[in-house]
Amino acid sequence: MRLRTASEVAVAWPTRYEVAQSWAGTGLNNPVSRFPPHERARADAAVFGREGGMATVVMKFGGTSVANVERIRNAAQHVKREVDAGNQVAVVVSAMSGATNQLVAWVREASLLHDAREYDAVVASGEQVTAGLTAIVLQSMGISARSWQGWQVPIKTNNAHGSARIAGIEAGEIKQRVAAGEVAVVTGFQGIEPERNRIATLGRGGSDTSAVALAIALEADVCDIYTDVDGVYTTDPRIVPKARRLPKVSYEEMLEMASLGSKVLQTRSVELAMVYRMRTRVLSSFMDPTAIEPVSGESWQDIGTIVCDEEEIVESQVVSGIAYAKDEAKVTILKVADKPGVAARIFGPLAEANINVDMIVQNVTPDGKSTDMTFTVQASELPRALEVLKGAKADIGYFDVKSSDDVVKISVIGIGMRSHAGVAALMFQALAEKGINIHAITTSEIKISVLIDAAYAELAVRTLHTLYGLDKD
Repeated sequence: MRLRTASEVAVAWPTRYEVAQSWAGTGLNNPVSRFPPHERARADAAVFGREGGMATVVMKFGGTSVANVERIRNAAQHVKREVDAGNQVAVVVSAMSGATNQLVAWVREASLLHDAREYDAVVASGEQVTAGLTAIVLQSMGISARSWQGWQVPIKTNNAHGSARIAGIEAGEIKQRVAAGEVAVVTGFQGIEPERNRIATLGRGGSDTSAVALAIALEADVCDIYTDVDGVYTTDPRIVPKARRLPKVSYEEMLEMASLGSKVLQTRSVELAMVYRMRTRVLSSFMDPTAIEPVSGESWQDIGTIVCDEEEIVESQVVSGIAYAKDEAKVTILKVADKPGVAARIFGPLAEANINVDMIVQNVTPDGKSTDMTFTVQASELPRALEVLKGAKADIGYFDVKSSDDVVKISVIGIGMRSHAGVAALMFQALAEKGINIHAITTSEIKISVLIDAAYAELAVRTLHTLYGLDKD
């Protein structure tokens, strides 16, 4: 299975759901998002021969959910619930909480300058331990199960070790095993780079991406992401006690939240879910396994937060949530010649070094001969970004540089912003009244992000959460 582009999916989906045409009342050229969830399930049942309420479910358990054997047993009870209901189940597991940090520390202790391929070989072992233990626990409960490492599936990736992207999944064998009633316990966070036949890891949070990609490959009904929180909230409840759980959130909103500081789902996993319209739930593994209804072929329980199409959200607020990211750093390049190509000479080397640049602000000096360029990178990438700029100085020309990691990015997100004016003006006015200075601004159709001093982060989040009515019960 090769992961396709959005345009390819737009063509492929109607073919998959051709059987639904007679009762869906929609032409084949319409996007699959037009089909309500229960109609998609009925189409799946007809196309793939599923009977009754049987469903295919991918269940992902994060590090805190499998932190020790006792918690693995709890996660196994969730799996058993689905198996007992007759569902076909695949499980994706993270490393035990803290295990990856320890493995990374050992690598750095061995050598600060290390082979990225060997780094991946070390850090991928955490998920292998969890997968094996989970399979053992399931077997002790009388459930047929086996563990799979990423290379055994195989999950194929590119060669960007440490931050690889999934290129495709050959799921033929694992699909047959799951269809036969065996629970597949798959290591998250990893795959295989086929050119050199080496293990490649997907970056922090990569198990979410593994789960969604596997769900797509298995043509699952739903991908359940089990974590230590019971859903996606309007903001961090540790900062705003009145923060509320969102019953549903659109793919686009979740994508913005994930990329702007929310740690519930990895950005790449949301991208895949959105492109392939994979229904995804975020729910807590610490809920009583018997209190959750098994997934059926035509419905799934409205618990946690359901990440879905915008059309499935009956009522949406103008603003759905406030996100913040502390791991930001600001770089300002001063007195760069204002001429064509200068931006490419600055950002080209950063791109080649795989350093992601976010906010960009350019100010031309009064004489029009030079410009100041401000942009943000992840705080962990700041030293490397400065080194890259230093190395490119001969090509860029003369410039001074200032940097700071004492900043945060605050973002207001909501699909309702498309049809409501004045959201940005309210935000800027509210921050100004609190004496909070804005260093940079970026916008999209459904979000506004500002860069401010780190000292004002919590004040800004609380102010904006109240401003947009998110405190209300």
